[in-house]
Amino acid sequence: MSQSVYQTQRPAEDKSSRARMLISCPDRAGIVATVSHFLYEHGANIVQSDQYTMDPEGGMFFMRIEFDLDNLESSLPTLQEDFTRVADRFSMKWSVYRAGRRKRIAVLVSKEDHCLLELLWQWQAGDLDAEISMVISNHDDMRSLVESYGIPYHHIPVTADTKAEAERKQLELTEGKIDLIILARYMQIVTPKFIERFPNRIINIHHSFLPAFVGGKPYHQAYSRGVKLIGATAHYVTDELDAGPIIEQDVQRVSHRENVNELKRMGRHIERTVLARAVRWHVEDRLVVYQNKTVVFI
Repeated sequence: MSQSVYQTQRPAEDKSSRARMLISCPDRAGIVATVSHFLYEHGANIVQSDQYTMDPEGGMFFMRIEFDLDNLESSLPTLQEDFTRVADRFSMKWSVYRAGRRKRIAVLVSKEDHCLLELLWQWQAGDLDAEISMVISNHDDMRSLVESYGIPYHHIPVTADTKAEAERKQLELTEGKIDLIILARYMQIVTPKFIERFPNRIINIHHSFLPAFVGGKPYHQAYSRGVKLIGATAHYVTDELDAGPIIEQDVQRVSHRENVNELKRMGRHIERTVLARAVRWHVEDRLVVYQNKTVVFI
């Protein structure tokens, strides 16, 4: 494997004592006070707390707390076991993550490289607090690029006849070894079987012309209709195509002066930044999924 300066990352911040808790439950009085007091009793120091209620009168309540706890590795199991009593009292769905455990990412890509490059650049700069464990592609075009970063590259061709076998190989590489799948302009539809192995752990990026301009050449369709806005959407992947919970979106105004190539260029820029933000929020445990929506604590 070739060596490269790209393999050098900025030293990571010490988060060995830091944990994050995500909570969703029916809203009622006393949630914040109870959770805060519980953490205090267990020797935790809250360093950040955010909460949101859909409706104080009978709506849903969402909360994200970061806290420091000495001897986190050994103390966290007891804290989690004790917190079940609080969770049962308030009918909570909850999870706790160790901030120092970097999530392992697999990036799936086809021939367009702009979204992959953004993730690689942010990872190399230390701005993406995760581990890009592998890149999987149905083309071999980007092997040298990816391997120059010291990241394993797996070429798995996909045709109508080989799709099932290709998916089997993808699952063999990722299941139990990867925390998050990124579809960085991966031009293949993932099956329900694959999706069910990674619930709310597959992020896709696409243009925001849907549902107006479906199918191929969306920028050509948009240009022919004289659109005045283009954008991008990052969302979790579900069985319903391009209809999963939206994580992030952005738009940019355009005019009659932009041709198709200029629309594509602008679209690539929006896609790469929107996807990178969505991935960063996921790996920093800033997202709570409720029904087909996300609550994003930023």
